[in-house]
Amino acid sequence: MNKRLIVYILGWVLIIEAAAMQIATVTSFIYGEHEGFYFAGTGAVCALLGILAIKVKKPKNMVLYQKAGFAATALSWIIMSLAGCMPFWLSGEIPSFIDAFFETVSGFTTTGSTVLVDIESLSSCMLIWRSFLHWLGGMGVIVFLLAIIPKLGGQQNIYLMKAESPGPIVGKAVPHMRNYAALLYGIYIGLTALEIVLLMLGGMGLFDALNTGFSTAGTGGFGVYNSNLAAYDSYYIQTVVAVFMLLFGINFTFYILLLARKFKQAFRIEELWVYLGITAAAVVMITINISSIYPSLYDAFHQSFFYVSSIITTTGFGITDVNEWPEFSKAVIVIITFIGAMAGSTGGGFKISRIILLFKEVRKEFVLLVHPRNVRAVKMDGKTVDHKVMRSTSVFLVLYIGIFAFSYLIVSLDNCDFTTSFTAVAANINNTGPGLGAVGPVGNYSEFSLISKIVFIFDMLAGRLELFPLLLLFAPSAWKKS
Repeated sequence: MNKRLIVYILGWVLIIEAAAMQIATVTSFIYGEHEGFYFAGTGAVCALLGILAIKVKKPKNMVLYQKAGFAATALSWIIMSLAGCMPFWLSGEIPSFIDAFFETVSGFTTTGSTVLVDIESLSSCMLIWRSFLHWLGGMGVIVFLLAIIPKLGGQQNIYLMKAESPGPIVGKAVPHMRNYAALLYGIYIGLTALEIVLLMLGGMGLFDALNTGFSTAGTGGFGVYNSNLAAYDSYYIQTVVAVFMLLFGINFTFYILLLARKFKQAFRIEELWVYLGITAAAVVMITINISSIYPSLYDAFHQSFFYVSSIITTTGFGITDVNEWPEFSKAVIVIITFIGAMAGSTGGGFKISRIILLFKEVRKEFVLLVHPRNVRAVKMDGKTVDHKVMRSTSVFLVLYIGIFAFSYLIVSLDNCDFTTSFTAVAANINNTGPGLGAVGPVGNYSEFSLISKIVFIFDMLAGRLELFPLLLLFAPSAWKKS
């Protein structure tokens, strides 16, 4: 394993985080808050450690293979979270280190789970940092590194992209990985800016629009008010957010193809139509089911559309207490929590593409039962899916179920009700944030034990990194020389 290159990458990650923290430092000066010094100080330490890492241990060999790529990515996310939680903890605004770490991991992994009972008590610089964590984690810091550092990872930099990009298949729509990463971030920034402008046109202030835009882009769901987006009593603002949540849940390759004017290829993506179809079906079912508890069918549709967009993209914004909805609607919500968004988006969950592949594999097996001599291959978008992809998808499912079951067993020791415990684990491993019961849109995770919070932290990181990179860190054989 190329350990020197891993340290080199971690150094750059710390430098980028140090620079990112200054958005909070500037905010503190604008609002006259002394908490900005915690960001300036933490940023200075991160920058110093980062410079030492890239200068003292600069590697001669810049080639990074899968094992080291996965390890570098997983370690990057852990180090980012440890450094990112320091201002929360040192300032005393989140007194417990584990709570501060939980909140930061939730931000970076774009989960949106919170241990805060009174969000509005946070200073403005803490609020903007909390939301900006979503934006940083949404597209991924490693993807940003690929865009700015020449020759990082050599020809094998696809392994860095694969470790951080969600989904079973990681490809690229342009020839060079560096150009591809830069294009991804260009689209990401453009969509974020567009949403912020539209929110401000709807009467939202700049500070709130920035926080909401950052949280939406990263499909995270952190808000600046205790009532989340329900604080904005505007159908226009809520609709803008709902639409952009759906947009950020789409594979960014789709936007690249649109920019390249490859419209036919873009709209032939199977996952896109399944994603939109599931969303539409869920909205219709919930709208009909909750129509009797709202003044009009339009109100029911608005509530349904917003919450389905929020959950299927694993954003987690809320405008109502869904615990008051009928059981059928809550069942639909739980199902789409597991489904998640498209691969290659900023959303979490199991991913639409994996579900498509598994269903196609099941169909293939049924056909072979009837016609055993048939030779059939699983295809996606007209292309044959490699056997390695199918194998990794099946292994992912087994690991996913195993981690979920083990997490639920540990969390159940807190003696919460089944709905709360089950949906809390589901919400964190799928990076959704709110569940049902005590962890619904108007609830939080403050009452869980220390052990349960540590389990949730692991689940959030495992879910965002697609299990394998994080689990690799715990394999002793992975660190041996090969």
